[in-house]
Amino acid sequence: MENFKASGTYTKQAHVKIPKGTFEEEHGRKGFFGRVSHIYHENRPTDWTHIVGELRPRNLPPLFDESSLKNKFIKILFNNDIEVYLGTRDKPYETFFRNADHDEMFFIHEGEGTIETTYGHIPYVKGDYIIMPRGTTYKTYIKTATKFLKVESRSEFEEPTRGILGPNALYDQTAKFVPESAKGSEQNLSSYQIDIKHRGKITHVTYPFNPLDAAGWKGSLYPWKVSIYDYCPVTSHRYHIPPSGHTTFVCHNFVICSFVARPLEHTSEGVLKVPFYHSNIDYDEVLFYHQGNFFSRDNIDAGAITYHPQGINHGPHPKAFAKADEKEFTDEFAVMIDARYPLDMTDDFKRLENTEYWKSWMTK
Repeated sequence: MENFKASGTYTKQAHVKIPKGTFEEEHGRKGFFGRVSHIYHENRPTDWTHIVGELRPRNLPPLFDESSLKNKFIKILFNNDIEVYLGTRDKPYETFFRNADHDEMFFIHEGEGTIETTYGHIPYVKGDYIIMPRGTTYKTYIKTATKFLKVESRSEFEEPTRGILGPNALYDQTAKFVPESAKGSEQNLSSYQIDIKHRGKITHVTYPFNPLDAAGWKGSLYPWKVSIYDYCPVTSHRYHIPPSGHTTFVCHNFVICSFVARPLEHTSEGVLKVPFYHSNIDYDEVLFYHQGNFFSRDNIDAGAITYHPQGINHGPHPKAFAKADEKEFTDEFAVMIDARYPLDMTDDFKRLENTEYWKSWMTK
């Protein structure tokens, strides 16, 4: 590495055989993609006693049973590149929808149904990521009550390059579902309404026919889906892979990563099994907990969200180190959003957040 320097107590490999009595902090730029140093503290960077001010770790407990999410989406975080929503649905949608502002990604936390689009029908189940290009007309049909994490992006959701891992890494291309041409299932209504989102406002357009009337299509722009359960994580028994190694979608100024069940690193090699302490210098980090035992955090349940803004340390809960030694694998599934520019919290986020979350690192 250019201009690499070292001083004092350190280990030659990051996250491995951390010197006794020290706690390793990763201090890096550009998320986990840029230049980086590792600092070996004598105290945990999260062993604070007070935080006064707006900059602190944030948490939303599971909210899907909240009345404010009943058959609607609420926006929780946003900036000029991205908007993050939570939502539920247990009854049919009455209208079609087209987003003229953003590309959309739906992550299905629970539920089953079908999204009928101009390109054909996309059945969905728990764990699916569904990518909907901007300007696509669609309508969602609910089979069982559905809980959504939705991300709207001003840029396209693109797949990361696989590089030296080859094209079948992360997931085989056959794991992707692309719809076959099919017309909309509703054909006997007197009118069909499309709600079009443009510059944050809704325009209603009515037709005397189902707007999903394409007889066929071809091209390289289309909706598609892939399951988080088909995601094959990059792993190493001798090194804790940073979150950037689990990137699933790349957008302008943010990425989305998938954390899935995997074998843990070997204790005999002295490898850190839990996420390392780090500072978010250039990226805000949002984590949606989907399923499993989230052993690196304390009192976090499925459906919860953590938000760690730029400038404040975070890392594993103190109890996680003891739990890690007892485990040979992790069974947790989570979706991470790393945003290049600071996110703003909506009033709904502030109203519903667990304001005591920052205290969860404090030892009793």
